[in-house]
Amino acid sequence: MNVTIRKAKPEDFFAVLELNKEFSVFQKTPEKVSITLEQMKSDANLFQCFIAENDACDIVGFASFFFAYYSWTGKALYLDDLYVKEAYRKHKVGSDLLNTIIGHAKKENCTKMRWQVSRWNNNAIEFYKKMGAEIEETEINCDLKL
Repeated sequence: MNVTIRKAKPEDFFAVLELNKEFSVFQKTPEKVSITLEQMKSDANLFQCFIAENDACDIVGFASFFFAYYSWTGKALYLDDLYVKEAYRKHKVGSDLLNTIIGHAKKENCTKMRWQVSRWNNNAIEFYKKMGAEIEETEINCDLKL
């Protein structure tokens, strides 16, 4: 199964949005998705994403991210979402996406990467551990809707 990883372009945003909605169903929180295609396009200077594309040029996975600065460690890459369609899991697509993000973070001189994983998602937790991530349980997320 051949998959190419590349930076997303605005013409890819519709497919990424559809995968994002699919991901929200997988996460059991579809009601939390409020982003629109128009918003993604207007925020194209901020929205950063790598996509996984199969031989038929279908987008089968994505990894969205942004840069952050942590007062304890400095510049970092925050992996917002990483999702691969079910049919493409167990074929190293997730590893390819994550390795691409890791390489990008290193190229941009980041000191670390950070992301979240749902406590119930044991497959993802094991995947991230195999990739070398430390799973900490000391912090709780805070969201303030604006």
